[in-house]
Amino acid sequence: MNNKVVLAFSGGLDTSFCVPYLKEKGYEVHTIMVNTGGFSAQEEKAIEERALTLGAASHVNVNAVETYYNKGIKYLIYGNILKNATYPLSVSSERVFQALEVLKHVQKLGAGAVAHGSTGAGNDQVRFDIVFEILAPQVNIIAPVRDEGFTRQYEIDFLQKHGFDFSWEKAKYSINQGLWGTSIGGVETLSSSGYLPEEAYPTKVTKTEPEHIKIGFCKGEPVSFNGVEMSPVEVIKAVRDVAAPFGIGRDIHIGDTIIGIKGRVGFEAAAPLILVKAHHLLEKHTLTKGQLYWKEQIAGWYGQQMHEAMYLDPVCRDMEAMMDSIEQNVTGEVEVALMPYHFSVLGCTSDHDLMSSKFGAYGEINNSYTGRDVIGFTKVIANPLKIYYSVNGGIDNE
Repeated sequence: MNNKVVLAFSGGLDTSFCVPYLKEKGYEVHTIMVNTGGFSAQEEKAIEERALTLGAASHVNVNAVETYYNKGIKYLIYGNILKNATYPLSVSSERVFQALEVLKHVQKLGAGAVAHGSTGAGNDQVRFDIVFEILAPQVNIIAPVRDEGFTRQYEIDFLQKHGFDFSWEKAKYSINQGLWGTSIGGVETLSSSGYLPEEAYPTKVTKTEPEHIKIGFCKGEPVSFNGVEMSPVEVIKAVRDVAAPFGIGRDIHIGDTIIGIKGRVGFEAAAPLILVKAHHLLEKHTLTKGQLYWKEQIAGWYGQQMHEAMYLDPVCRDMEAMMDSIEQNVTGEVEVALMPYHFSVLGCTSDHDLMSSKFGAYGEINNSYTGRDVIGFTKVIANPLKIYYSVNGGIDNE
């Protein structure tokens, strides 16, 4: 029997409980923490120390931030994706990339099982399981907390019984941080009328004087901040660091979960909201009407696929290919004004701006045709409906 199990490990109560629990069941436990932008180097080291203290046979920290950007966030920006016109998929978009890194480790170690600490209450259990169901069906999936219905108190008691008396004081708010934003859960998000107080948000409001920033894009990707060239990941962090202290990017999302119930979660996502809106403005200046229309059609579905753990569906690669093609001329710089609790996208400059003055000025003059041309054009496009209403009577007869 292959008794090796790879445990996706965050260092929280649920995954900490899983280490000695799985060892007691006869497994050789190997832990892995996949960082998609939510942990500092110090936190990574503390997580590794905890895993080994709990009895893990080995532990690895994997930095998947660049992979997460290149294969996920980039397309969320291309698609201007805000689920239900609100939520930038801040944390939900991370899980598949974390699961894929765990799968690599399972294959490297030749483990016969994979484990995670998800409960049976949310979406993450599906997002994790489905990667293994699709790509490694021979690997046994173990989720002790979900499968056995263990309570928080049971886990604490079990750990204490085994000599692990860490502090497990339950935080008032559940915080999940990543490169693309932070989700916040609390008692207020469990009802339809509650709202999160100031104390719930990890970034406090310390800025009150308005600021202007400029974000540069090249082929749809953010590549500079205030004139300084950076990697897209660095731009995301720079925008976050400047804008979050204004209280920008806070909201509550209500949506349909994968498991069929409504879910409500708060979030803090200054950089995603600003980048999506800035990118969208630049697109409106540089893309044709047809490009804007068709990308909007696929982007909503792409976001839905990502949210509902269907990222591995090959149709997502098809949609990515279309977005890659459409973004070729989305290059330029966008100016944004930052103020307490809100921001405004002011304008943009681009060599590909289709609002080119050499063709005229909207509402004033056209340089490529005359007023008489418009008269003929109007007669042509009106002709099919002119025939229809002539045959069937006026609009009152509809």
